[in-house]
Amino acid sequence: MFSQQKRKPTLDIYCFWDGWLSGWRNLPILTFVLILGFQTIGGNSFGNSADSIATRVGDYGGSTNEDNSIPGGDDQQEPWVYYTQSGDTLETIAARYQVRPQAIQVAYPVREDQLLDPGQMLIIPRPVRNPPVIDQILPDYEVVYSPSVEGFDTQDYVSQAGGFLSNHQEYMRSTGLTSGAEIVERVALENSVHPRLLLALLEYQCGCVLGSMVDGIEPGYLMGVDDPNRKGLYRQLGWVVNQLSLGYYGWRRGMLTDLAFQSEPAVHLPPDLNAGSVSIAYLFSRLYNRQGWDRAMDRQDGFKMLHDSMFSGTWLVDRFDEPLFPPGLTQPNLILPFQRDREWGYTSGPHKAWETEGALAALDFAPASEHFGCHRSDAWVVAVADGLVVRSEHGAVVLDLDGDGFEGTGWAVLYMHLESRQRVAEGTYLHQGDKIGHPSCEGGPADGTHVHIARKFNGEWIAADGPLPFVMSGWTAKAGFRPYEGSLVRGDQVVIANPLTPAEAFISLSSDDLMWNAKISRNMWWEE
Repeated sequence: MFSQQKRKPTLDIYCFWDGWLSGWRNLPILTFVLILGFQTIGGNSFGNSADSIATRVGDYGGSTNEDNSIPGGDDQQEPWVYYTQSGDTLETIAARYQVRPQAIQVAYPVREDQLLDPGQMLIIPRPVRNPPVIDQILPDYEVVYSPSVEGFDTQDYVSQAGGFLSNHQEYMRSTGLTSGAEIVERVALENSVHPRLLLALLEYQCGCVLGSMVDGIEPGYLMGVDDPNRKGLYRQLGWVVNQLSLGYYGWRRGMLTDLAFQSEPAVHLPPDLNAGSVSIAYLFSRLYNRQGWDRAMDRQDGFKMLHDSMFSGTWLVDRFDEPLFPPGLTQPNLILPFQRDREWGYTSGPHKAWETEGALAALDFAPASEHFGCHRSDAWVVAVADGLVVRSEHGAVVLDLDGDGFEGTGWAVLYMHLESRQRVAEGTYLHQGDKIGHPSCEGGPADGTHVHIARKFNGEWIAADGPLPFVMSGWTAKAGFRPYEGSLVRGDQVVIANPLTPAEAFISLSSDDLMWNAKISRNMWWEE
C-alpha cells in the first residue's frame, strides 16, 4: 500500500485560448504558459510536502504577459499557479481565492462542480488582500481515518507513553468501564478521524498522553471544553471532532474561507491550504483567542511541532501514497438499501454522517408502516454492494467494499440504527442485496425507526450531493436549502424527502431499478 514515488523533470506546455481568459484584457489571443518542474509518475505533480502548492507564475520563470501582472486596477500582481489537491472543484477553489470560477484558467474545459484530478495546474488571479502565511500543519491522511491508520495501535501507544491517559477510565453506558485509549479509538472510528491527531490534541491541551497532566486541568475536561454538557473524555472529544469536521468539510465545500475571533479581526485563510490543516486551524480558533491561536499555529513551538515529535515522519511519501482521491475516482454501482418490491419512505436528504456537523454525507430511509416513532420492524436493510462487514456494534454496520478488512481504505458504507436482533456479524462477506439487519432507533439519537446510510472513501466522508453524488439504483441525491432537506432524482422522476413520509416520499426497488443500475454500470464502464 505504501510506495515511494519516483519523479522526473518534464516540460509541460499549457495552452489557454482567449475565451477562457476572462478579465485579462491585454493578453494575446493565444497564450502559452511553460512550466519546468517535476512531474510525479503515476501520482500528483507536487508530491507530499508541507510546502505551499500555490506559487506565482514568475517563480517558475514563465509569464502570462510581458510584465507578469494581472491587468486592471492599481495593484498589478502576478497571478498564482495552483496545483489541485484531493477534493478540489473550480467552485471551491474560486471561493477560497475570492474570484469567479470563470476567472480560473484551466488547460481543458471542466464543469464548475466537477471533481478535479490532483496535480492539475490552474492559473488564478491573485487576490487583492494577501492572507497571512500559515504553514500546512498536517496532510489530509493524518486528519481523517485514512489508510495511514492501518497498523497504528492506539492502546499500545498510550500504554507505552505511560501518561495520565494510560490509567484513565470512564464509565460509558454501552461499554461499561472503558479505558481512555479505548475511548479515543472509538471516537476516531465512529467519526472517521485519525487517532494520532486526537492523541496529539489531547497532549497539546492537557499534557495527559506523555505526562501526568498540566496543572489546572480537571479530569472531566481534558480538552479544555468548559461545558457541563461536555463532561467526560467521550463528550470532550466529540466536541473536538465536530469542530474538526466543520473546518475540514467546510473548506472542502468552499463554505469556510475566514476564521472569526471575538473582538478581533478575522483571519482570511491562505487559499492553497489543504483541508486537514484548515480543520486544525479552525479548531484552535474555537478554543483560543487570537494570541492563543497564534501560539498553536507557530511552526517552531506550536501544535505541528508537537505532533511531529510524537509521530515522526508525518509528511514522508512512503507513509501513505497520496492523494486521498485518485485520478478518475467514481462511485461504485450501488442499489437502494432495502429489499425489492418493498415500499420505504425517503425521510431525510443530505445531512451529517455521524454526530459531527460538516459533512452532509448521509441519507435516511424508513419502512412503510402504520406506526410512528420508534417501533420494532421486520423490514430488512440490505447490502448496497458486495463487501465485507468490518464493524457491527452499537447500532452500526460498516460494509468494506474493497474487502481488505480495513474501513479506512477505499470505499466503505456506514449503516446506522440497525437493531441488534438478526444484525449481520462482523467478518461476514455479503453480496449486493443480502440482508444486513432491521431498521430501528438503536445506536444514537432517533425519533423514528429508520436506517441512516453514508459513504466514505479512504476515510473521508463523501458529500451526498457533491462532485461524487450519492447514486443508488439510478437515483441521485440532491441537497435542499437546509440539512435533512432534499430529493432523489432519476430522469424526470423526483422523490422529495419528508420525515412524515407522505405518499410522494415513498420509493421502492424493483426489477426495473436493477436494469437501470446495469445501464449505469455500462455507461460508467465506457466512460472510463
